[in-house]
Amino acid sequence: MRKYTVKAGQRDKFIAFFESRAVPALRTAGMPVLGPLLDIEDPDVFYWLRVFSSLEERDKIKAAFYDGAVWKEELEAVAMPMLADTIAAATVAPNEFVNFDGTKGLRISSLATIRKD
Repeated sequence: MRKYTVKAGQRDKFIAFFESRAVPALRTAGMPVLGPLLDIEDPDVFYWLRVFSSLEERDKIKAAFYDGAVWKEELEAVAMPMLADTIAAATVAPNEFVNFDGTKGLRISSLATIRKD
C-alpha cells in the first residue's frame, strides 16, 4: 500500500497524470494496481495498492520498472516534483488472500518512508 502526499493543491493534477500515464505503465510492467483512493480528510493525500505474488517477483518487476526507460525518461520528471511525501507500507496477507488476478498469497515485506524537501 502506498500513501502519496502531493504538494498543496496538486492532487487533481497528479491524479490525472497517475491515471493516464503511471497506472498504464505500471500495469504494462506487470504490477496490478488498485487506485487511486482519495483521502476524505486531506485534500493532498491519496492511496494506491500494487500486488505481487512473491518477494522475488516484487524485486524483479520493481527493478525492471524503476531502472527502465519509461520511468527514467517519461514519468519520474513529471511525478517527483509534485510529491511532498510518500509512504510505502509493504504487507503480507495469509495464503488464503485472493489477489486481484485470482492468485492466492500476497507476499510483500517492508516499510519505507521517503520525504521530499
